[in-house]
Amino acid sequence: MKDSLNIVHLHWGFPPIIGGVETHLTIILPQMVKFGHKVSLLTGSVEGVDGRYDYEGVDIWRTPLMDLNWLYKRGLDGLDEEVHSFFSDFFKETCPDVIHVHNMNYFSEIHARTLETLSKERGVPLIVTAHNVWDDVLFLKLMHKINWSHTIAVSHFIKKEIIGIGVDDRKITVIHHGVDQEKFHPQVQPRNILNKYPQLKGKKVIFHPARIGLAKGCDISIKAMHLVKSRYPDAILVLAGSRNIIDWGNTQQKDIAYMVNLIKHFKLEDNVLINTYTLDEVKELYAISDVCLYPSTGSEPFGLTMLEAMASSKPIVVTNMGGMPEIIKDSINGFVIPVKDFEMLAAKINTLLEDTKLRRRLGYTGREMVDSQYTKERVTKDTIGVYRKVTQAASLEIA
Repeated sequence: MKDSLNIVHLHWGFPPIIGGVETHLTIILPQMVKFGHKVSLLTGSVEGVDGRYDYEGVDIWRTPLMDLNWLYKRGLDGLDEEVHSFFSDFFKETCPDVIHVHNMNYFSEIHARTLETLSKERGVPLIVTAHNVWDDVLFLKLMHKINWSHTIAVSHFIKKEIIGIGVDDRKITVIHHGVDQEKFHPQVQPRNILNKYPQLKGKKVIFHPARIGLAKGCDISIKAMHLVKSRYPDAILVLAGSRNIIDWGNTQQKDIAYMVNLIKHFKLEDNVLINTYTLDEVKELYAISDVCLYPSTGSEPFGLTMLEAMASSKPIVVTNMGGMPEIIKDSINGFVIPVKDFEMLAAKINTLLEDTKLRRRLGYTGREMVDSQYTKERVTKDTIGVYRKVTQAASLEIA
């Protein structure tokens, strides 16, 4: 078996498009290069970004055929030949030993069918990472009808959901996300963010780092903030705005409008900061935060922000949804609360704001857990381990 692999990844988005999967790719792809592998990524076009370039040793290809925002507006009809031609040319140049796709078990049957055909023609394993699950016919169809060589699930919750629709558990491996522990750490200095937002100086800062949306529980954070304000009138809730995201279905603007009106309804304009932030600004926001929140109301598959908070030695409050309780252990590295319980969320925020020693203990434990279980090296090695297992099995079948 080859020591160095040609690894091809495909996903609908990559920075400047932001999101959990996109961030995950910025962590594992350069690390694969550092481990001595050749890595290429095919992703969606972004206005003002080159169609092909190098990203930390990774060969990035972009095409409108992978831009979900464009595909949603255009529709998928009549794209079969164009998708097949582009994918075929891409594989001819990259010569993959492994094809690894992310969330391509949904959105488009055309793309999934084309990948299955080409991977079979080339005799190359086709691996899918399920970063999410969807309760509809398309997801059911693509999980069963496409011959995936193996499925990586980002949490045991996701694995259970996939088993629940009849997929063989022996063809599913759980690999939790990792975090770049060298970028997110307790020693980050917040000078730039405090210069940009002087209103945060000397205040109790509550950071909700997930993009704005009802599924991310932003409304629950705002309702909790209304209660926290009575005890801490100068506390500030920081919400991460939404720009450059994959918005399949065009739902984001409606959610944002609701949040803005909710803030006005509670007269929290001076207690809530909403903006879009760069990666460096996000790191600094963790640094000045007293408490982090992720009160998701949807079946959160994982939640990468949990690891970022933990790596920054900050306590985080999450809901008992999806894969989050696999990472956050109540009263050990954070708190786990019931879904939509804004009163409980407010109580946990108040508890943490008033107890410095508790914040430090939970945050310190979180960082220890990152260093032992969730580093970028660990998640990358585990992923490459799946490649080795699948390619070895394929070679034995041929023999």
